[in-house]
Amino acid sequence: MTSETPGSRAESEAATPAPGAAATGLAEAAPPTPGFPAVAQDRLPLPALLVMALMGFILIATETMPAGLLPQIASGLGIAEATAGQMVTAYALGTVVLTIPAIALTRGMRRKPVFLAGILGFLLANIVAGFSNDIILSLAARFAAGAFSGLAWGMMAGYARRISAAKFAGRALAVASIGTPLGLAVGTPLGSWLGTTFDWRFAFWALSVLTILTGLLALAIVPDAPGQRAESQIPMVRVFAIPGVSVILVVIFAWMLAHNTVYTYIASYLRTTNASLTVDVALVVFGVSALIGIWITGTLIDRAPRPLVLASLSIFLIAGVIFIAGNQSLIAVLVALALWGISFGGAAPQLQSAISAASGENADVANSLLGVAFNVAIFFAGIVGAVLISTADGLVLPVLMVALAAVALAIAFTARRYAFPPR
Repeated sequence: MTSETPGSRAESEAATPAPGAAATGLAEAAPPTPGFPAVAQDRLPLPALLVMALMGFILIATETMPAGLLPQIASGLGIAEATAGQMVTAYALGTVVLTIPAIALTRGMRRKPVFLAGILGFLLANIVAGFSNDIILSLAARFAAGAFSGLAWGMMAGYARRISAAKFAGRALAVASIGTPLGLAVGTPLGSWLGTTFDWRFAFWALSVLTILTGLLALAIVPDAPGQRAESQIPMVRVFAIPGVSVILVVIFAWMLAHNTVYTYIASYLRTTNASLTVDVALVVFGVSALIGIWITGTLIDRAPRPLVLASLSIFLIAGVIFIAGNQSLIAVLVALALWGISFGGAAPQLQSAISAASGENADVANSLLGVAFNVAIFFAGIVGAVLISTADGLVLPVLMVALAAVALAIAFTARRYAFPPR
């Protein structure tokens, strides 16, 4: 017979994983850690999550912004536009190469200091890129910015879940991820406008000022949280082997490759239509619709995560079919753009939630793999899209969209046990 205080019993129960979770290290939340405030059970930490969303907005806008300023950057640095375009490639490469090692190195550390270090490193790299007159230094700065971006973006999903009650985990991810569609819909065009209207460096400086503001808000508002317990950490390679993780990564790659190929070369598709839509208008329709998708996701993700993913992929596929069949109708193209935005808007929190649930306490590492999968898809989308539009007209892009969406939907539908389980 053993004696046990109420406090020790509660700690013992909190540290006990759910049945069947031992093989993967799955636990609903990290055990209580001295020095960290208890998670409020009755409400979302909305201000902190909005700070994360703002940082996500900055990361996405910074990654894609140079694509809209290639002539200005090329002229300012005295280089060819093709060389200036490598500023986007260098950023993506930094994310792909260094995100996983950075997350693995820091996963046991307290979350707030790591988050602030990611913001500071990103800020310094962005400032260097904004002031540099040498293309080599600029590319190095963009590579570093991509690496720090991967660190911040890769840890935010797990961080958002750790500072939120378990019942709000999916909704917390939806709020923290709202910066992604906003960055695509608003950040990139705004950065391009600033650079075109004033100077291309002004876009970098404006984003740097916004990053400083975000860092100060994070310092003041975002609560700290413990890192991953040492006893639950497993080697990086074994994270791939956690049931469901590799399947989710395949779905991510197929879905994001389909999306980014069309998104990157949307102008080529619009030229095949009679819709008389400009790229700016099309992307605004997409962006506004993506916000609707985020709202729908935030409402349903904690109650019906599997139906939500399947519905999003189905709507994404339908949008591709309408792009093909209705390309001569303005209304049809607008409907397709809206459905595309709605289906894609909630993709990030849906997939982050799925891979976090599948990987349990290894969620930070798994989400770093998710970020790498996103960026690898972006990299290949540029190549695949370029090949397609050089051999055919833009109408071939939604054909690829439909094919890849069908593959992703089929995989998600059959992955009922671990990757996208019913609740």
